[in-house]
Amino acid sequence: MKYSIIGAGIGGLTTALAFEKKGIDYHIFEKAFELSEVGAGIWLAPNALQVLEHLEILEDIKEKGNSIDRITISKADLNPLSDNFQDNIKKEFGFSTIAIHRAELQKLLFNKIPKEKISLGKGFQSFEKLNDDSIKIKFDDNSEFLTDFLIGADGINSKVRKQLFPNSKTRFSEQTCWRGVANIKLNKEFENRGIELWGNQIRFGISKIARNKVYWFAVAIDKPNQKDDESLIKQKLLKMFSNFHPLVRELISATSEINILRNDIYDLEPLENWHKGNVCLIGDAGHATTPNMGQGGAQAIEDAYYLSNLIKSNINENIFKLFQQKRQSKVNTIVKQSWTTGKMAHWRYGKNFRNFLLKNLPKKILENKMMEMYQIEKVL
Repeated sequence: MKYSIIGAGIGGLTTALAFEKKGIDYHIFEKAFELSEVGAGIWLAPNALQVLEHLEILEDIKEKGNSIDRITISKADLNPLSDNFQDNIKKEFGFSTIAIHRAELQKLLFNKIPKEKISLGKGFQSFEKLNDDSIKIKFDDNSEFLTDFLIGADGINSKVRKQLFPNSKTRFSEQTCWRGVANIKLNKEFENRGIELWGNQIRFGISKIARNKVYWFAVAIDKPNQKDDESLIKQKLLKMFSNFHPLVRELISATSEINILRNDIYDLEPLENWHKGNVCLIGDAGHATTPNMGQGGAQAIEDAYYLSNLIKSNINENIFKLFQQKRQSKVNTIVKQSWTTGKMAHWRYGKNFRNFLLKNLPKKILENKMMEMYQIEKVL
């Protein structure tokens, strides 16, 4: 049985690598002629790292990324509201969280996949189910490919999903995010720390992702589809965050204007089904979440793990229904919690009450929730 994967993002590449490890016949197609991710970092929490360890790529990721051993939510002046050391997480799983540049992660995954099993410059156009239950995939260059199973890993704006479930909808969070990577050396107290500073309906995130490279993001309430004047973007952000801790302004100032990216924040309205027949959605194509819990990439990586193990344990069967049964409850919980967290961070009213709750929430409760989220089943 042959599986075709559409999309060579984090989810698609991890799925391909998991299939490679299990000896599952696959091919991966990507519309871009070369892989490139600019100006963005990603957090790999312990649930993702367990899978990547299983795929024998964790040591490479450790070498290219940076360990996050303390997670802080603070006021704009860096006065902590919630401050969590990851010692018990590390004791339980063997690692905490690793922050890494998306481009580095993508490159590491891509280089582990045999080049004859990946085709670049192949933009997905549509699929057609044939009488023998096989699928004909049509590409933008008018080429075609026959497969037994089709996996849509083509992101939140998935063309596979739009054909499979034409009524599916994305949701705008009413928030916009600017992202950048500053070439700067952090003080030692910030080196292994992930920080979010919450101000007056705006917030700023910081984490080191490599030697002298710091990923940052800035979030504010805004209308969708707005554009920035590139020559003024740095001034705009410096003004917006003028009353934040000096480190924030230092990071913005150290980032070139051309490397500051702007994206509106969307998620996907939860789908009743991720599959139909022998077509299935994974990662953001099936359950895109806002980035507020740092779990978007991690859940795509988990998808790859469960999918590959279920296929290997049920040879020649369609396991997409089983896959959804194993994954949907956890994923939907994360999507809901992430949406709620994002809204709470930008409350116009009730900030003092929110800050009181964060400051007084027992650390054990938060730690237990993290422990639960990071659990995955052992290899089937």
